[in-house]
Amino acid sequence: MNEKTITLVTGGNRGMGLEIVRELAKAGQTVILGSRNLSKGQEAVKKLVDEGIQAGVVELDVNNPESVVKAAKTIEDKYGYLTSLINNAGAVFDFRQKPSEINLDDVRKDFEVNYFGLISVTENMIPLLKKSSNAKIINVSSMMGSKTEALNPESEVYNAVAVGYQSSKAAANMYTVQLAKEFKRENLPITVNAIDPGIVATEFGGATPEQVSAMGGKPVDFGVARTVELATDFDNKDTATFSNTHGKVAW
Repeated sequence: MNEKTITLVTGGNRGMGLEIVRELAKAGQTVILGSRNLSKGQEAVKKLVDEGIQAGVVELDVNNPESVVKAAKTIEDKYGYLTSLINNAGAVFDFRQKPSEINLDDVRKDFEVNYFGLISVTENMIPLLKKSSNAKIINVSSMMGSKTEALNPESEVYNAVAVGYQSSKAAANMYTVQLAKEFKRENLPITVNAIDPGIVATEFGGATPEQVSAMGGKPVDFGVARTVELATDFDNKDTATFSNTHGKVAW
């Protein structure tokens, strides 16, 4: 690509999001760190600067339509276009709740972030992606949203129970497929793919990295590896795929 690669990473101020920002910036991309809380985003950028890494920051609360619209306008005014959108922001509110006793408010919260928020951000950033000659949308999903793996006794997610979270990721997977098909029908040069990072040792879900690591969670750099690989490979025109570091993931 001749044009500068400009990438937005939602939920970029900590955990996997921050590592994605770090690695893509090191790879030479102009990376915009999206953060629900601007001051936390600025703190994350300062941390990167201390490491010798440059990144931009934008306030972006995926649950707040006004925040999403404002972020898109800010990016357009400052950068003009986007090359890649990495929908990394995610949350789980119903971990280990019995399906027969699940709290519907928690399910709604799962969907607000992982599904409705993802769609809101994507729809508002598509006009900026259309200005690029070769663009990518990468949705950080989860194998926990795979019905195939939920029924596979050999799967690492077979015993996982978080119905709201899992359902929201399954819904996001379908959005990924349908958006990819739309762009393909319209011959738009925008690929749309889903990534499973695996179980990663971060603060996701309220646990500590140490707790997740003790349960077999992988290091953050392992969790982001497939996302970074796809985000830096502009020769790869595959679309409507679901993959992780080991290869294809069943929908």
